[in-house]
Amino acid sequence: QEIAPARDAIFLGRGINYPLALEAALKLKEISYIHADGYAAGELKHGPIALIDQDMPVIVFDNLGPLQEKTVSNAAEVAARGAKLWHIGSKATDGIMTPDCAALATPFAYAVVAQLLAYHVALAKGTDVDQPRNLAKSVTVE
Repeated sequence: QEIAPARDAIFLGRGINYPLALEAALKLKEISYIHADGYAAGELKHGPIALIDQDMPVIVFDNLGPLQEKTVSNAAEVAARGAKLWHIGSKATDGIMTPDCAALATPFAYAVVAQLLAYHVALAKGTDVDQPRNLAKSVTVE
């Protein structure tokens, strides 16, 4: 509900969760028509941080293991700028909590959450999730 009115959104992932940030942004774009971008959390200070304000939802895929502290630090920088911040992970206290899993399995656990997030945002906006506009089931490239 809180993400639905947004015009833009940012997904942050680090390490193995960076491709997930890209995929989550794509899913949100495709079915809710919100401009969303995925970024490597370590690149936050190289551009994306300039876009962050109190109207920007930022979804952070939490890391487990050695990258966890760096991801938490990136999230703190986002929060300091007043963004609407959600964490997705097994330690999430201000977002969506997932079951505990091995660090290498987090993209699989978080992918389902990202898909459901996009789905529920699209429903809240009233978009047709079964037939998104301008999308084809398959594309032929010549």
